[in-house]
Amino acid sequence: MEKFRFLNWEVYRNTRELISLVLVLVRKLPREYRYELGSQIIRSSFSILLNIAEGSGKTSDREMNRFIEVALGSVYETLAGFDVLRDNKLVAEEDFQKVYDLLGSISSQLGGFKKKLSVGRVS
Repeated sequence: MEKFRFLNWEVYRNTRELISLVLVLVRKLPREYRYELGSQIIRSSFSILLNIAEGSGKTSDREMNRFIEVALGSVYETLAGFDVLRDNKLVAEEDFQKVYDLLGSISSQLGGFKKKLSVGRVS
């Protein structure tokens, strides 16, 4: 198994892009929302990245699949947080759509990993 193989994965690169966008958008939040809402959204998006990285180091497909599942859960958590921000006019529709599109892509890529794991072909 290649050392630090996750660094070559598109899903990892896309998640890094997501985190950069999340950090920019959280900085735009009114001060009273940055800590509670903003911090939770940052943590959930960062959880996607960390679970991809940690899962890549597991030696069994079953173990790696568990981390991919957690990463997928964090995708949904991040989207839910942005949905609340949108509902309360704390994020522009255009910015919400960027986050939505990135999360959709990341979700699809993680789903692809789950399929590959079921046939044992993740590299």
